[in-house]
Amino acid sequence: MTDRYSRRAARALLAVWLIVGCGTLVFAQTPPAAPQPPVIGQGQPAPRLPLTVAVTAEASAQPDTLVYFNRPIVTLKATVLGRQPHERTEAAVKALDELVVSRLTGPVELSPFEGGFLVRVGPRTVFGLTSLDIDQLSGETLEGVGAQTVTRLRQALDAAEEARAPAALLRAVAAAIAAVVLTIGLIWTLVRSHRRIVDKLVQASERTIERSKIANLDVLRASRLIEFQRRLATTLFIAVGLIVSYVSVTFVLRQFPYTQPWGESMKGFLLLTVERLFASMLNAIPGLFTVGLIALLARMFARLLRAWFDAVERGRIKARLIHPDTAQPTRRLLTALVWLFAVVMAYPYLPGSESEAFKGMSVFLGLMVTFGSTGLVNQIMGGFMITYSRALRLGDFVRIGDVDGTVIHLGVLSTKIKTVFSEEITIPNAVVVGQTITDYTRMGETEGVLTPTSVTIGYDAPWRQVHALLLQAAERTPGLRREPKPMVVQTSLDDFYVKYTLLVSLERQETRLRTFDALNANIQDQFNEYGVQIMSPNYVLDPAAPKVVGKKDWFAAPARPDSVSTDRRGAAHPPTAAV
Repeated sequence: MTDRYSRRAARALLAVWLIVGCGTLVFAQTPPAAPQPPVIGQGQPAPRLPLTVAVTAEASAQPDTLVYFNRPIVTLKATVLGRQPHERTEAAVKALDELVVSRLTGPVELSPFEGGFLVRVGPRTVFGLTSLDIDQLSGETLEGVGAQTVTRLRQALDAAEEARAPAALLRAVAAAIAAVVLTIGLIWTLVRSHRRIVDKLVQASERTIERSKIANLDVLRASRLIEFQRRLATTLFIAVGLIVSYVSVTFVLRQFPYTQPWGESMKGFLLLTVERLFASMLNAIPGLFTVGLIALLARMFARLLRAWFDAVERGRIKARLIHPDTAQPTRRLLTALVWLFAVVMAYPYLPGSESEAFKGMSVFLGLMVTFGSTGLVNQIMGGFMITYSRALRLGDFVRIGDVDGTVIHLGVLSTKIKTVFSEEITIPNAVVVGQTITDYTRMGETEGVLTPTSVTIGYDAPWRQVHALLLQAAERTPGLRREPKPMVVQTSLDDFYVKYTLLVSLERQETRLRTFDALNANIQDQFNEYGVQIMSPNYVLDPAAPKVVGKKDWFAAPARPDSVSTDRRGAAHPPTAAV
């Protein structure tokens, strides 16, 4: 792909060069000669104006520039003797053509008259220059504009006369052809050597990586770094080709008198651009030094903040207003403010910061941030509320809405939860703030958090026996804390069954899925072992006998009379039911 890209670029450069070469040869020809005028001095003397006669002139709203042989001479701004500026320039071009055909191109001089000068070439007056043709507000003077006009007109006439010399034209054509051939040869050489040089660069890079043993070559090729290197080298070759073409076109245009102004303009543009570039680089050095100094100070201050807040987080430093849990978010916030302040301070010293383009880009970015930051600011403020309220901590097992899991990331914009099914769920901070948050870990580290599991048993099963079976199942289950002790409560007396809830405290909340799996299995084993039916009955018809527990069965195994307490009324209750 890269080779095809370089070949297309080479064909384009060659085509441009052929067009430029042909066009240059066409434009280099002398403009069509005007009809042969009568030879001055052969019975027709040149017209002359009396030097003491004032010329009637008035300002015109449509100035016109006198251009001869592709060179601007002077801008005429006045209407003289009823002739508009464009009529004056047309007459002057016609007179100059006649003088060039007659080979009377000098001397060029000024003849003063009242209110201006007459510009004369040899024995003929070409045009007049009045005080209304100059811009006095810009500091122009009649004498200065007249001297400049004489110089430019002399150069244009010399170029026109040189263009009519066959020997000079042949030399220019030969030099132009040689420059075109040399440029085409250079471009062709660049195209031919491009692939070889790029392949050598790629091979050198691969050998360097093999010696360093940092990365696998297959991984490097898959990452498109080599393709990027090829394209970068191709771009550099094309840039060199364009520079060579530009210099060659400038040289060719300067060989011919008619196109010489274009060549000088291109040469001046190139030199002026290079000069401005180097001048801008030199002028930007003090500003860049200031920007670097500001960045260095901001980096040092950011490192000091990191060291101090790390000490606060580890407890080596006691901060009055900063909790260890909020130390790192506060550090990130202050670091961002430090760098923002550094950017504001360094902005005036950046190269080009005073340009209209730079200002326009800054305004554009500001508008984008303004109109697009409504939701962003909402999420950021939600993140601040979560952080500084200390509602969540990394590693806590929480419930946010209907999502249970471990907090694995507390970001500026969102919070990430890893569920017991190893799912990673991202919740925007604004949604987290609007939900009820239940933290199972924070109290579990001290008092312990009771987690429920329920069964429904019919009324014909002794409740003391059910309590004992549930507690025995809890004792056999690993992963449950012994303090606080498991307890059983009767949460409801429904129409057909009693709902028993076993409250246990887990050692690790993130293992609740496996722990409750083992607990439920032990509950089934216990109930099966003692023949207690877990299936909850529903009403179909009236039973033959009342579904009640006889007093002799109140303490059916594994329940024990000494495991319950008697209140003032003589009712027996297990200690766990008093909670």
